[in-house]
Amino acid sequence: MSKHRVGLLFGGRSGEHEVSIYSARAIANAFATDDNATRYDVIPFYIGKDGRWHRPEIARQVLDSAQPLSEESDDKAQLWQFPPQVTEVDVWFPVLHGPNGEDGTVQGLLQLMRVPYVGSGVLGSAVSMDKLAMKSAFAQAGLPQVRYREILRSQIWSNPCVFPKLCDDIEESLNYPCFVKPANLGSSVGISKVRSRDELESALDSAASFDRRIIVEAGIANAREVECAVLGNDNPKASVVGEITFDSDFYDYETKYTEGRAELLIPAPLPETVSRRIRDLAIEAFLAVDAAGLARVDFFYAEDTGEIYLNEINTLPGFTATSMYPQLWNATGIPFSELVRQLVQLAIERQS
Repeated sequence: MSKHRVGLLFGGRSGEHEVSIYSARAIANAFATDDNATRYDVIPFYIGKDGRWHRPEIARQVLDSAQPLSEESDDKAQLWQFPPQVTEVDVWFPVLHGPNGEDGTVQGLLQLMRVPYVGSGVLGSAVSMDKLAMKSAFAQAGLPQVRYREILRSQIWSNPCVFPKLCDDIEESLNYPCFVKPANLGSSVGISKVRSRDELESALDSAASFDRRIIVEAGIANAREVECAVLGNDNPKASVVGEITFDSDFYDYETKYTEGRAELLIPAPLPETVSRRIRDLAIEAFLAVDAAGLARVDFFYAEDTGEIYLNEINTLPGFTATSMYPQLWNATGIPFSELVRQLVQLAIERQS
């Protein structure tokens, strides 16, 4: 039996570059275990922070060291010089978190290569990455969400007469506390929880420095943060539900990536009726954005009222051995090595 040559694509031009390296290391190790080594040859490709693609020898060095390359280049001509080994790839496994990785840009490039790739296509990736487009898709599907407002950078960085009125409208429609988020960043980058007018003004200004489109969401009292993993294409399945507990005010970037700051409870201690409803909603959310392959869907559960609110979908979640997505599937009965194998098969099936 001939082996499938898997192009493991990682790094990228986003603030989640280092997380991408950790995810790729875990995936490479999974392909080297069990009988995966007899089925697949992994060819790693590293995209530096400057956007240059590096050949497999350099990519393996980055995987071994778990450190990004420090050298960068201003030569734009090098951005489109792909290593010759690119032509050997049978199926791509992109592990590029955040902008320029899971927002449809790289997916479009891989689509043009006419080679199967793991994960959502251009549409599903782009809609899921943009929080405002995502919420519109969820609303169209009738999925439960918290109240929110769409804000443009031009409204925030406007004349002194417009900005105060904008803040008045947000206070009136959403009240405090509320959350201010850039529409197109991942890993909680640029997100602020605000409880006062001063904090709101500062958070809006900060979010506008990251993106021209901003979302402001109403907070939920005593909400529990729960997550569900989805696997499949047109007939996806949902994992057990997990819960995140943490010692900070909210699940921000530092809490997410600092060891010991957050704890994952798998399965989540929830009534079975609640867990079942979350799994059903996770699949509905997956289909609403035309996702494929994999996704992690995040929810808020208001225990006081029993209400469930869909927060967001992540079409390329963290993939380290300790990340929620692979842990949820492991608890559901699909170990890491089997999970990567299924994802490759789903990519091939979707292309055929």
